[in-house]
Amino acid sequence: MAANLQQQRSINEQLRREADVPRIQVSQACQLMIKYVLEHGSDDCLLNGFVSQKVNPFREKNSCSIL
Repeated sequence: MAANLQQQRSINEQLRREADVPRIQVSQACQLMIKYVLEHGSDDCLLNGFVSQKVNPFREKNSCSIL
């Protein structure tokens, strides 16, 4: 019983903290995300590719050959 009461208090405290989080409308959040993507799209390696293969972390590693 005491453990259940403590768990309920913990949940209640968490819900109070979450209620204080500032919120914005979904339409505003979408506009902000679109703006961010448009502003930072030129820096995105997945969209534009890599400047050289040396900076590409997904490049094929050198294989070890046994003579």
